[in-house]
Order: sequence, then C-alpha cells, then structure tokens
Amino acid sequence: MNDAAEPELFYLEYYNDFLDKVRLLADHVAHGGWQPDFIIGIGRGGLVPAVFVSHQLDVPMLSIDHSAKVPGFADELLGKVASMSAAGRRLLFVDDINDTGGTIEYIRTLLIDQGCDPANLRFATLINNSRSRATADIWVDEIDRDTDKRWFVFPWEAVANRESIVDEARAVPERLG
Repeated sequence: MNDAAEPELFYLEYYNDFLDKVRLLADHVAHGGWQPDFIIGIGRGGLVPAVFVSHQLDVPMLSIDHSAKVPGFADELLGKVASMSAAGRRLLFVDDINDTGGTIEYIRTLLIDQGCDPANLRFATLINNSRSRATADIWVDEIDRDTDKRWFVFPWEAVANRESIVDEARAVPERLG
C-alpha cells in the first residue's frame, strides 16, 4: 500500500477543451463505419492527439516524425506502413491541424507510390482548413484560412518560447495574411 498523499493536479484552462476535441475526434472514428488497425501520429503536432485517440479507441499507435525533415527518416517508416496497408491493415494518420495540406498531400502520395491501398488510409485532424490543397477525412473543427488568420497554439506547443512560436507562424506568411 502506498501511503504517499494524492498529488494535486493542475490543469491549464485549455486542457479540457483539447480533451473535448480529442474525444470528439475519437467518437467520429468509432462511429464512422471505418475502423483502423493502427493509429499513426504525425510528428510533431499529431503525436499527442494520436496517443489520446489510440487509448480511447484501444487501437495500437505508431509514429512518423515528418516535421524533423531528416532526409529519408520518415520516408523509410512510411514505406513500412505502406506495405502494412497493402497487406490489408487500415491506417489512421492523426495530426493537429490540416492547414496548407502539405503534410497530408506528401504522406498520401508517398504511401500510394509505395503500394498503399488508398481504401485502407484515412487522415484525421483536430482542425481542418476548408481551403487546404488536401482534405482530411475526419476532423472536429473546420476553418476557412481565407478569413480565419489565427495561429493555433496547441497545449504541447505552449511551453515553447514566444519567439519560436512566432517564427513558426511566420514560416508560411500566407497563413497569416
């Protein structure tokens, strides 16, 4: 028996909103008629939501670090999951936001080029830009980047210093208009 006092947990005010969005995303997947065999978190932003969705749906999780842009690293792993899909495994890729569509477009194209069965592939995001050049299959909130120029700072990003958050936002100026 552990006699240590129960810790006092401190939740940031946006944490419950994040949990609500993740639960909604998992609910959309659970009741969408297409069930994944694996949840795949897209690094960095999709890793945290993917862990939550994986636990909520009791589906194993894999991760692909696309954001680091280390030559060949993500591509090698994507080749492995493409072969899983070709063998009949259903893959749900999870990311925080589908903004420009670049990540979804890159991953989807690479997977299909390496033999992935498109019927076994879905993308889910917490936020989807309706103007994106690639479409998420499942999302919780939708924005129109032509009119909504907010920069979304997710709870896991909020620990970064302000300068690095601003630098990341400025990396693609058309998002901010």
